[in-house]
Amino acid sequence: MREIEIKILEIDLPSTISKLEKLGAKKTFEGEMSAIYYDYEDRSLSGKGRLLRLRKKGEKSELTFKEKITQTDAKVMDELEVIVDDFDLTQAILKKLGLKEVKSAQKYRISYSIGAVHFELDTLPGIPTFLEIEAPSLDILKSYVLKLGYSMKDAKPWSGKDVLKYYDRST
Repeated sequence: MREIEIKILEIDLPSTISKLEKLGAKKTFEGEMSAIYYDYEDRSLSGKGRLLRLRKKGEKSELTFKEKITQTDAKVMDELEVIVDDFDLTQAILKKLGLKEVKSAQKYRISYSIGAVHFELDTLPGIPTFLEIEAPSLDILKSYVLKLGYSMKDAKPWSGKDVLKYYDRST
């Protein structure tokens, strides 16, 4: 699956939620999320623009592999994601394969969707709340940026790591 997304920093959370609901967006998740990122000792995944993440999202766990394609108007990655039944067992399998935990992260997320378009409102410790918009095409993504009252100048084609770097937080 292709992931096409942008981030808009320092949003007004109540106003953004109101705009999303007026557009017909439905809330799909609200709660704490934790993620563990894995790589080999030689960093061969990240060195090739790849990412492997095991994440808890409420009661659900997901294993995700991403591979960077481009980062111009939007961040574009190939993404493979699967729901896993047992977080701890999946973690053990990854370690048996020689993968090492290279980073962990926690955040509070509120998720909304309109069809195939996803809106993530993320709050991390010490970082102002930001909006992530993911859409099936760049044109659709741009249209929702405008519908929410922003311009593409506000849109950052950044990863979560880029956001942390911008706010001078540990990556």
